[in-house]
Amino acid sequence: MLEASMLVIGNEILGGFVQDTNSGWLAGRLSHHGIPLGRIHTVPDEFEAIAEALHQELERSRPRMLVTSGGVGSTPDDITYEAVAQALALELVEEPTIAERIRAALDWTREKGVDVTEEFAWHMMRMARVPEGAEVLHHGSWAPGLRLDLDGGIDHDDGATLFVLPGVPPQFRSIIRDAIEPQIAGRNPPIETLEISHSFPESALNLCFVDVLEKYPEVELGSYPGVPMLVRLRGRPDEVEAAADEVRRYITELETDPAGERLAKAWADRFGGVETERR
Repeated sequence: MLEASMLVIGNEILGGFVQDTNSGWLAGRLSHHGIPLGRIHTVPDEFEAIAEALHQELERSRPRMLVTSGGVGSTPDDITYEAVAQALALELVEEPTIAERIRAALDWTREKGVDVTEEFAWHMMRMARVPEGAEVLHHGSWAPGLRLDLDGGIDHDDGATLFVLPGVPPQFRSIIRDAIEPQIAGRNPPIETLEISHSFPESALNLCFVDVLEKYPEVELGSYPGVPMLVRLRGRPDEVEAAADEVRRYITELETDPAGERLAKAWADRFGGVETERR
């Protein structure tokens, strides 16, 4: 089973100035391919913090893909390329295609009358200096993604692949859809997600949940309060279907029991039949 981790990089996220939308979106896309997302780290634009999270995830079970988001650009706080190279003891090398595009942009800037100093150009060219061995995932943006295989990459049982991506959501999602998903499609068996709604307090199904998890320990079960209540089951299709049958039977027994009917009515009256926001 290929598993995944994510590293979200940026002071602006930890400071509350920008909301991270990439991690939730990525979780959904990975789930579509049956790949569990086991960890999401959010760290500042600091070499030590990036290295710590990177090493922690690369030491987990393999094969593993690790996706980073953010810190790719020309400003001084964009240090992800340098931090990854330093953490993995790799040299930074100039990538020809990116370098050519940046030089063309610098020429265009000069044509507009801007004084493009050596220092100005050096900072722009930072986007072309990538960790040695990285494959560029071109997608038409100034900040293309990188693929870096370690110990053979995700095609080997003991390997890992690091995908280093920009944090701007349209760019991040474009690279995932166009360049990364084709590489991971079909790697894992499918995971089914099944939802069941009911009209009882979630605590009324606690014993049912305990029984289901004992019988099907590989199935993920989540209960989400609201009107109606929601039970979500995820796992192998056959086990999810069997677990769902158990939950449905329990709910049916509650619905046909006079005490259960009174409980459901009281629960609905308490919330006035209004749909509530789920946690």
